[in-house]
Amino acid sequence: MGFQIDLISARESGRVVVESDRVSIGKAAENVIALPNDPAASHLHAVIEGFPSGWCITDLGSSNGTWLNGERIFSPQRLRDGDEIRVGHSRLIVRDTSGALHAKTDVEARPPSITARERDVLVALCRPLLARDMFTEPSSTKAVAEELVVTQAAVKQHLTNLYDKFGISGDEENRRLRLANDALRRGAVSISDLHNSGAV
Repeated sequence: MGFQIDLISARESGRVVVESDRVSIGKAAENVIALPNDPAASHLHAVIEGFPSGWCITDLGSSNGTWLNGERIFSPQRLRDGDEIRVGHSRLIVRDTSGALHAKTDVEARPPSITARERDVLVALCRPLLARDMFTEPSSTKAVAEELVVTQAAVKQHLTNLYDKFGISGDEENRRLRLANDALRRGAVSISDLHNSGAV
């Protein structure tokens, strides 16, 4: 399929050549990338899948999350050459061998320019993602409005502006989750921001 994954963990290391369009990762032996010696990995932890537009990794409701380049993922994320995936205590480094994965670009990685109030909305939106391990959703419009002491209409307007700036279409499902994940992945909101409590 054109790329490989270097596996690095405390007890083992090796290289996996991706040869199918679905690669499961986890502690159970039936996974394509089995991590039987990793006590922090779930039995079926994550999956890498090939699509016409590229390759994506998705967490499968694992007990402690899947991390991509230092940020926990909450929705499918596209993979690129050099990406580091963390599953439990194991590191998986994506190695492109034939151009199947596009290289990272600084332009894509940088967050769009946002106002101070839009950033406040993003922080409030993303804050719950630290609270639980499985099936966590971003804050509702109502919860963001209550935290920031503004109207729901104002929050909806800020969210509409943010969807536009992050390139998320108006009719896309799970827009709030996509926005929250993109904001974290692209550095518009940091983990330390989410640990800070209270409204602005």
